[in-house]
Amino acid sequence: MKAIIIAAGHGTRLGNHTKKTPKALLDINGKSILKRQTELLQANGITEIVVVTGPNQEKFLDKKLKYVKDNFYENHEQLGSLMEAQSFFNTELLILFSDVLFDNQILSKIINSKKDFNIAIDLNWEKNYTERTEHPISQADLVLIQNNLVFKIKKNLIPENNSKIGEFIGIIKLSLKGTEKFVNHYKNLENSMDQIKPIKKWYLTNMLQDLIDSNNLIFPIIIDGNWCEIDTVQDLENAKKLFT
Repeated sequence: MKAIIIAAGHGTRLGNHTKKTPKALLDINGKSILKRQTELLQANGITEIVVVTGPNQEKFLDKKLKYVKDNFYENHEQLGSLMEAQSFFNTELLILFSDVLFDNQILSKIINSKKDFNIAIDLNWEKNYTERTEHPISQADLVLIQNNLVFKIKKNLIPENNSKIGEFIGIIKLSLKGTEKFVNHYKNLENSMDQIKPIKKWYLTNMLQDLIDSNNLIFPIIIDGNWCEIDTVQDLENAKKLFT
């Protein structure tokens, strides 16, 4: 199994913190976000870790990691950045955002998921927005779960009959077959002439929803543990309290 960490964004909402430092390298009580992620991955047997970088690539100094430079980070979104590393889509794969911290309990459950498409979901997500004033609840990537399948993934979802709403925490697990399907689906979309929004402008949630709409089954991994997203200065301070 390999891991790909998408770290090509600007992190503009963190202001001066990310002016010269990639978000992934921000310090959380003596260790960077990336260091905390990679130590957990390595402790769980995932030693091949690929980081997709954008601005300030020279700041990434860990020689145990592999790096793919996204030279087009200003022209596309998460999906475009991820696919810069598509040559690594040849085994079971974890895909992670570089601004998400999580504990070993969460990671172990994700790694052990066996379906082709698996995404990590927090059903107890609303509590995270109680005092998160700089990142409103309207910006949460929500997931509608029904019959233990993901049916919708977008912002501002409303529960439907016999359904649950959770938050996608930014971690995807693909089987080998899943990685092949993912790349083939992307290539088909890339060659399509009827895109309303160019695929390189898509977020990962757009890709996941399109996979669902194309009759692929995406399974929720219901997590139970500590995690947080670091998108604002307020989030950064919260992460320092949560991960000592």
